[in-house]
Amino acid sequence: MIIIYNNNSMSDEEEITYVKKQKTIHYGSLEDQERIRLSSLAFTENDGESKVVGGNINVSNEYFDLEDAISKDKQALLEEFERKKKARHVQVSTDDDEVKKNLRNLGQAICLYGEGPAERRNRLRELLSRVGEDVVAKKPEEEREKRQQIKDQDTTWYHEGPPSLLDARLYMAEYSLLRSNFRLEKLREEASIPESTLTARLQDLHKYTTSLSIYCSQIGDTRPISYCRFSPDSQFIATSSWSGLCKLWSVPDCSLVQTFRGHNCNVCSITFNPHAGTAENVCDLVSCASDGSVKLWSMDSKKEEPVADLEGHAPFRVSRADFHPSGRFLGTCCFDNSWRLWDLEQGEEVLHQEGHCKPVYCMSFQCDGSIVATGGLDAFGRVWDLRTGRCIMFMEGHLKSIYSIDFSPNGYQMATGSEDNTCRIWDVRKRSCLYTIPAHMSLVSGLRYQPEGHFIVTSSYDNTIKIWANKTWQMLKTLSGHDNKIMGVDISPDSKYIASSSYDRTFKLWAPEYSS
Repeated sequence: MIIIYNNNSMSDEEEITYVKKQKTIHYGSLEDQERIRLSSLAFTENDGESKVVGGNINVSNEYFDLEDAISKDKQALLEEFERKKKARHVQVSTDDDEVKKNLRNLGQAICLYGEGPAERRNRLRELLSRVGEDVVAKKPEEEREKRQQIKDQDTTWYHEGPPSLLDARLYMAEYSLLRSNFRLEKLREEASIPESTLTARLQDLHKYTTSLSIYCSQIGDTRPISYCRFSPDSQFIATSSWSGLCKLWSVPDCSLVQTFRGHNCNVCSITFNPHAGTAENVCDLVSCASDGSVKLWSMDSKKEEPVADLEGHAPFRVSRADFHPSGRFLGTCCFDNSWRLWDLEQGEEVLHQEGHCKPVYCMSFQCDGSIVATGGLDAFGRVWDLRTGRCIMFMEGHLKSIYSIDFSPNGYQMATGSEDNTCRIWDVRKRSCLYTIPAHMSLVSGLRYQPEGHFIVTSSYDNTIKIWANKTWQMLKTLSGHDNKIMGVDISPDSKYIASSSYDRTFKLWAPEYSS
């Protein structure tokens, strides 16, 4: 609307003329029309060259999509409305205990400060509206599946063995029956010994342990000495080293007798055959290494190479190898969570036994040869019946990995040493732990029963060896002398010497001061 005034002075009586502006209607987009106009005037010819005459008008093809930003906010608002609507329809139990249980299954606190049952129900309703009502129903199913998985892990797995396994089981059954009769007869004779004689033996034992000291110390290699074992006749001691060498030493002067070369990495252990040194025996020693190699050695051979190799463990580490009391069979502990049984006469593996959920580290055969005990890095131990293949005892109690295990000469007790610094005594007849010895200030790396079962020797990474009396489990003696952690310990079959191998590259013989 436009108001037109006259140039002359106006009075209040004069009329004002109003001119109505014509409406202009534009069809289409002004932006499109302007773009067409600019494109028609963009270029003009000037001396055969193109010249831009569009002025100072800047045209951009970039646009800000305002509608998308608005639509996202609307979408979020709508989703919030839908969630609140869904929350009103969520069915929540009125039982406060059930509400707490559901909150715990969802990983939420069952109670907040100042929160009552009604507020707790509302909080659960809000959570279910976000994650879905079916989550509460799925949780019990997931728990059942998890329990089933744990149960499956505890289940003992059996591998189907070759036909030779039946022959091996029959042989071990007959062999163990004869040995058990001999052992029981010996126990009956000991039970009839007068009390005065037993007291005199205890006095001699106390005198023996209190007088123990270093008898001989020998640098065994340029790398740590990982293991040591006495020969059955107590005339030799074998050591294994991280350099890959195994050596045979004379006792008690610790002179080098023979060097066994064959391993290319850390040797974990070396053990004598129970019949080593006899004419009919071909394999006198066995050693195992971290690359999975297992080698058999002979003391009579002038060559430094192994007599035979047992293949099948690589690339997994073999931590321990031990002979069956008959000398015919060999057990190996492998880091594939299993242990193996080999028939040396047939030269083949007759049993591949799983059961541990972590690597099997140590094993020990019972003196009869009917059962074998294994300890693993899963902190559990198992006792296996070699005649039937069944796991007859599950040893649970250690808090950390089991690194050593040994059977008592009486045949029904055994000891385990663990990373939790303790030594536990177990009874196979009761299938339970009899006693827990707080043995060392660091992990128990090795332990051995005295051949007559009067005491136990333990070694540890705290650089000490300790002697514990049987039955009372009191500490009799602490042997100190190594400069670094002790990796293995053994007692000679004649009970005269104790040997220890250490990270300080030495092995030592311990004997009473009065012995010569």
